Amino acid sequence: MIRRPPTIVCYICGREYGTKSIAIHEPQCLKKWHNENNLLPKELRRPEPKKPEVRTITAKGFYDLDALNEAAWTSAQSTLVPCAVCGRTFLPDRLIVHQRSCKPKVAK
Repeated sequence: MIRRPPTIVCYICGREYGTKSIAIHEPQCLKKWHNENNLLPKELRRPEPKKPEVRTITAKGFYDLDALNEAAWTSAQSTLVPCAVCGRTFLPDRLIVHQRSCKPKVAK
């Protein structure tokens, strides 16, 4: 069985990165998030995502990656915005595109 290297979920975008590259990715991802958030209409702007504080350390002295990844995934999912018509969740910039084509269901 081939074992994958451990990955960590980004708390901003929800993607997986290696344990070494996550430290490079997070500042760049946060900067991109700020740039995109500033371009949104004021009613769709979101507060800055906060890095989850997970201090679960195993008996060997390592962080519990599963708990860390679960908290980061939950944080990334909380940045999604629901559509007022259908209730599906989207990133704020994608919600604008979705709303152009989402129409309320017509009763027959």
